[in-house]
Amino acid sequence: MNWFDRLRIERVVWTLDSLLIDLPRASRIEKRRDVRRNLVAAAEHVGTREALRQLGSPSQLAHDYLAAEFGDRPRHSWMAAAIFAATTLLVATALFSEAAFGFGAGVTAANPHASGTFTWDGIAYLQNTVTYTFDNGVPSFAGGGFAPVFWVLWFVGTVLVGRLWRVVARWRSTSVA
Repeated sequence: MNWFDRLRIERVVWTLDSLLIDLPRASRIEKRRDVRRNLVAAAEHVGTREALRQLGSPSQLAHDYLAAEFGDRPRHSWMAAAIFAATTLLVATALFSEAAFGFGAGVTAANPHASGTFTWDGIAYLQNTVTYTFDNGVPSFAGGGFAPVFWVLWFVGTVLVGRLWRVVARWRSTSVA
């Protein structure tokens, strides 16, 4: 086998590995090694192209591995939970920052040479109070972070999107069996 054939095999193996991200680490490593070993052996007998053709689609193989591990019922997804959690934090940070900057811009628009302290309660239940201090129109602010209710909603949303309660159910079923 030449290096190009090895690269083709590695591409398929790592594509499969990325599709199996919800499997436990040890199981994923075992499957990755097994598929690589089988592909190399098959490529030596029938050629790389035919070995990859006979393997089929990595997504179908990943689906079969996941179904064998967890069954065909809906299962948890660490990837969906992580994407939701990260995206929600990024969007909320941008939204809350813009809201705080908008409050400061509103004070500046009303009085370009404002001096004193101005407070805004923030987005109800989600954002802490924003306090702007102006000195002759020059602003500085503090606050505006995530309120406890936001963190609770973020956590609940992450669990729901990732269906993470199924992890606990799986742990229970494996510890009982």
